Amino acid sequence: MNPDPILTAAQKNAYRDDGFIVLESVYNAEEVEALRAAESSPAIQTALEAGGIKHQTVHLLELTTRHPAFHHLALDPRIIGAITPLLGPDIQLQHSKLATKPVTRGTGEFGWHQDLMFYPHTNTSLLSVFVYLDDATPENGCMSMVRGSHRLGPLNHLDANGLFDGKCRASEHWLDQPEKVVAITPRAGGISIHHCLTLHGSPPNVSGRPRRGVVFSYRADDAQQLGDTIFQDTGLVVAGQRRGLTRCETGTWLLPRRSGHNYGSAHHQVGTWAQSENEKNGV
Repeated sequence: MNPDPILTAAQKNAYRDDGFIVLESVYNAEEVEALRAAESSPAIQTALEAGGIKHQTVHLLELTTRHPAFHHLALDPRIIGAITPLLGPDIQLQHSKLATKPVTRGTGEFGWHQDLMFYPHTNTSLLSVFVYLDDATPENGCMSMVRGSHRLGPLNHLDANGLFDGKCRASEHWLDQPEKVVAITPRAGGISIHHCLTLHGSPPNVSGRPRRGVVFSYRADDAQQLGDTIFQDTGLVVAGQRRGLTRCETGTWLLPRRSGHNYGSAHHQVGTWAQSENEKNGV
């Protein structure tokens, strides 16, 4: 059974109009500490070190497979109840990650981008949920988002060689319209939700304190992935069921071709771990 939707009409309208919303105090202090303890586990810390956490932001992928706390969090009724009014009753996980900025002052900047350009789908019924393990502030490199940018459609993310590098080149949308740029600053335990085409980025961490968050990207069941990577937990059913339908929106997608990494493994559609979990749960 899916949880009851928890968003107000005003919040649904804000997501539709702005491309993002912030919900404060979704998780209490005890729950946040439990998630921080999971983040501090030796296996995850070793992986962060290997990813260069002392010098750069690390997006540690396949997080649901690395600790049961994050698997449970991906299925949490408070999250699912917040996204079902936005995606519908049948929802899958597209990927999960731990987003951690280094505490070294002046490091960890992450450029402006649209998420869906990394993993294009047949429609745009995808969003990301950021669960904050630390207070987000401009000093520790909080995300900023461009209000209404999800209505711009896909923007240019190609370098001079025509390869995808994850950085949006349409800088006029944040440089020339600063009044539309919004700093996202929930306290620890809050969440933010943003549309897959919402422009966002984050500055360096100058606070000397950590900025950690858990990110779940979710998709409607009828959104079929066209390019990039199928992770171990891609396709994990978190609400409803798999119906075997694909919905196509009118549009043209440039698949994210990288140097040494053509168009990814999207033809597999479901990761191995997610497949085993779905079979276990009969979906």
